[in-house]
Amino acid sequence: MSRRELVVLGTAGAVPTRRRNHNGYLLRWDGQAVLFDPGEGTQRQMSHAGASATELHWVCVTHFHGDHSLGVPGIVQRLGRDGVSHDVHAVFPAEGAEYWERLKFATSYYGSAPLVEHPISGDGETLQGNGFTLAALPLDHSIATYGYRLVEPDGRTFLPEKLRAHGISGAAVRELSGPLLEECSVPRPGQKVAFVMDTRLCDNVFALAEGVDMLIIESTFLDSEEEQARERGHLTARQAGEVARACGVRTLVLTHFSERYTESDDRLFLEQAGFPGAVLAHDLDRIPLPARRAN
Repeated sequence: MSRRELVVLGTAGAVPTRRRNHNGYLLRWDGQAVLFDPGEGTQRQMSHAGASATELHWVCVTHFHGDHSLGVPGIVQRLGRDGVSHDVHAVFPAEGAEYWERLKFATSYYGSAPLVEHPISGDGETLQGNGFTLAALPLDHSIATYGYRLVEPDGRTFLPEKLRAHGISGAAVRELSGPLLEECSVPRPGQKVAFVMDTRLCDNVFALAEGVDMLIIESTFLDSEEEQARERGHLTARQAGEVARACGVRTLVLTHFSERYTESDDRLFLEQAGFPGAVLAHDLDRIPLPARRAN
């Protein structure tokens, strides 16, 4: 059976704390993994989580602030050291290409990482993955920043009893079309995940989050720091909840918390988000994608 889950590697904002590592989010998707925003300590967090470099097929950086990218050198070097042979797609803002190059070659290392680079610019781009598309849209932060939306195409689930009734089996199943296909199968909605980090509220936040099964979104501040959030290009927990409700999100994952907050503040993030079943992410959490939507 395929496994689709979010492995949370770190949940801190700009400054890591005793209980929160810098950012890092590993989305496992049918035997391949997408790593979003590897901050400092990502390699070690992956070890704690039982994840390996050989899983990685995509590395996606939203922007080049350190808490979202200082783990890149270790990840790139680990890919080479572990002899990863398959392509690993690296997606990042083209405006920060000089930082990508510096991070990629930060030190001398052994081996060669099999990177296929996709610098994103302007209004963004949609890339083709294995069984999904990955769209990148620009956000509203203090430097060039992109959010990501992973979409599995809709498909159909075959009904064994209907196939048997028509004597259809083996390769013939793949040839079905027209009314017979409609009778022997039901629609299977594709799953969708959105990843939204450092940004003010803008149209593309809603575009990324529309109808997703899981929204992983920054909620750096509480209401008491709303003005600071706006000035620094961040969201509050309440704004994250507003996005989730407006967009019909199924699972809301709150993360990227300012170091000013302590464990006693955790409940406030959930209260202010006001989204039933919202998840307040902690380091090393494993959050499964919800079951597919009904037809």
